[in-house]
Amino acid sequence: MNYAFLIDNRKCIGCHACSTACKSENEIPLGVNRTWVKYVEKGEFPETRRYFQVTRCNHCAKPPCVPICPTKAMYRRDDGIVEFDSKLCIGCKACMQACPYDAIYIDPDSGTAAKCHFCAHRTDVGLEPACVVVCPVHAIVAGDMSDRNSEISRLLSAHEVSVRKPDQNTRPKLFYIEAEESAILPMAASQDSGMLWAQWPGEGNGNGNGATDWRGPIQIAPGKMAGALLRSGARETYNVPHRVPWHWPVPAYLVTKAIGAGAFLVAAAGVALGLLPSTPLFTTVASSLALLFIGVTTGLLVGDLDRPERFWTILTRPQWRSWLTRGAVVLMAFAAAAGTFGIAHALGRPDLARYLAWPGVVLAILSAVYTAFLFAQAEGRDLWQSRLLSLHLFVQAVMAGAATLAIGGLLAGIPAEATRVLSWTLGASLLADLVLTAGEFVFPHASGVAAAAARLITNGRYAPHFWGGVIGGVVLPLLLIALAGGSLPVVALAGALSLAGLFLYEWAFVMAPQQIPNN
Repeated sequence: MNYAFLIDNRKCIGCHACSTACKSENEIPLGVNRTWVKYVEKGEFPETRRYFQVTRCNHCAKPPCVPICPTKAMYRRDDGIVEFDSKLCIGCKACMQACPYDAIYIDPDSGTAAKCHFCAHRTDVGLEPACVVVCPVHAIVAGDMSDRNSEISRLLSAHEVSVRKPDQNTRPKLFYIEAEESAILPMAASQDSGMLWAQWPGEGNGNGNGATDWRGPIQIAPGKMAGALLRSGARETYNVPHRVPWHWPVPAYLVTKAIGAGAFLVAAAGVALGLLPSTPLFTTVASSLALLFIGVTTGLLVGDLDRPERFWTILTRPQWRSWLTRGAVVLMAFAAAAGTFGIAHALGRPDLARYLAWPGVVLAILSAVYTAFLFAQAEGRDLWQSRLLSLHLFVQAVMAGAATLAIGGLLAGIPAEATRVLSWTLGASLLADLVLTAGEFVFPHASGVAAAAARLITNGRYAPHFWGGVIGGVVLPLLLIALAGGSLPVVALAGALSLAGLFLYEWAFVMAPQQIPNN
């Protein structure tokens, strides 16, 4: 069996009966939707037309939400239905980032992921999904594509159909007859705060990150309806808002992880290569810094879960394809290696520590770069699919490590030769970071969605964070090092600026792509 949906846009009247039936059948809370109807108006007054698009989970043949889930809470059944188990969900929101269609949400009551599941409780007993039954014009068809005699198979063979975002290679199984391009493509229709009956609730998302509660209430848009019809082109006039999944803990986690991994990486590799002295700062203190900041990193990750008490499910029921699971194991292994390295030095066993140094360095590098592979699994955010990201994260870790050790050296005191090594390391990593940042944003992007996110970073809402991070956190520290690199206070100041700039950059890089709509 291979279940799929088909929407016949020749019949749909935009009545929202499917949305209402879905909410009633599945007891969906206010503010979130498994099925919704998008309105797009096109034309120039008086020659205008309104198009309707029924939107929901696409039950993809290659669903990106499945491999990114760290606990197997999201899975694909043998009959093609992409299902979820709320009892296993930890509320990490990674599946929301992976979905290119904004079809997944966090249930505000249970704190777990949810979405259309083809009314599996009905389908399993031979009934049709609630949305199919209630549609007054039979615009929604659900059925088994592997059955050549089924209604959906006959319609698919008789009509040309479209799917949303075929370039994502998810092989979606939500098909549209006579789909309107401005409705099926995100951002093809103009979008602003005014809607037909309501307006977007600002930045509110239920997490204290905005002034308005993302669950409502409906707000009246002042004077937008008539004005829309006077313009040519297409305009989105009804849609539903979607919660931004990741907030400040994720940029903060990228910085703390870079500090923890980088401090050990620079110190252990420097001592092993004979570039840095085997003093407490570069042995036991560096190890302690690694443990401290990896601990903070873990705290940020767990604290950002909507069901943090289920964190251990990653270890007891791991989904090994997920880089959330792999990353958790890497962080634990790195913490063990760094801790053992520090203990060996504290016990006066530098010979043992030498054997632990390079395995620890390898694990530090993995800790620094694994997030690039996690972001690559987040297929709903095109800007994060950068081939430069893993190298960029490595360079940022070296930069953060050298900066942290320079600040530590200012407090503990280090030889002049060590200051020069940290100065050169910090300067070289800052220069490499500048080149990689240019590579991320100067050259053309692979998709319009990625380009839109990049424009939002460099010229839009997040431009102050981006340019503050680049100028204040990279260019200015480089100038300080070039002018007075031999001075430890100057190197420490440059390091402090680079860490602050790194957070500003990561804030823009994490937040901006989440503002680009996928529906």
